[in-house]
Amino acid sequence: MELRRFMPRLGGRKLYSLLKPKFDAQGIKLGRDGFFDYLREHRLLVPPVKRFIKTTQSRHWMKKYPNLIASQDINRAEQVFVSDITYVETDEGVHYLSLVTDAYSRKIMGYEVSDNLRAESVVKALRQAARQRQTGKPLLHHSDRGLQYCSSIYQEELKRHDITPSMTDGYGCYQNALAERVNGILKQEFLLFKCRDLQELKDLVRESVAIYNRLRPHLSLNMKTPEEVHKKATSMGEVA
Repeated sequence: MELRRFMPRLGGRKLYSLLKPKFDAQGIKLGRDGFFDYLREHRLLVPPVKRFIKTTQSRHWMKKYPNLIASQDINRAEQVFVSDITYVETDEGVHYLSLVTDAYSRKIMGYEVSDNLRAESVVKALRQAARQRQTGKPLLHHSDRGLQYCSSIYQEELKRHDITPSMTDGYGCYQNALAERVNGILKQEFLLFKCRDLQELKDLVRESVAIYNRLRPHLSLNMKTPEEVHKKATSMGEVA
């Protein structure tokens, strides 16, 4: 399937949603259950992938910020950005992927691939996300309490763009679940082969982010893509 060439680990429900208009156009009557039977028969169902370890170091002396999204009703684009860091291996060793995602549209607004966990590297994803903003409305930035996010360079960048910091309080494993979920989607659905070096990994991540934003539908977005939802919400000022 052409879609599986770009998104080889795309789930069955999302794949069916993308293919159903083509089935209808060709007069093919195939329900979702029948579609899953076909995938199962031809061994095309996507097996689950084990989660990887975290990269957070929250035991440090720097100031930590309160959790401001616990009581938030996220109902517009660029209301909350969520951030997280994960690791990706190449033949050269371990590298780190930093992402900044819009919580409403699920669009990846900024990313950075580096060979270290220094705040100077992680903040590049934030700068890219800030450049891509389409509105000037109040914005929260939510992350774990890792030292990179608490660092002066990161907090100064937030202030420069008038973004308010918010952090997990350490008592709930799901307080930054959306950011971790987006990292997981990239690793489990797109970054499927081991690159030779950092540059090849950067190229793969750039291509993967573009496909994720523009082509991959989300169940939580009524099977629309992050780009579709973000563009519509920011151009029309939607709040629901």
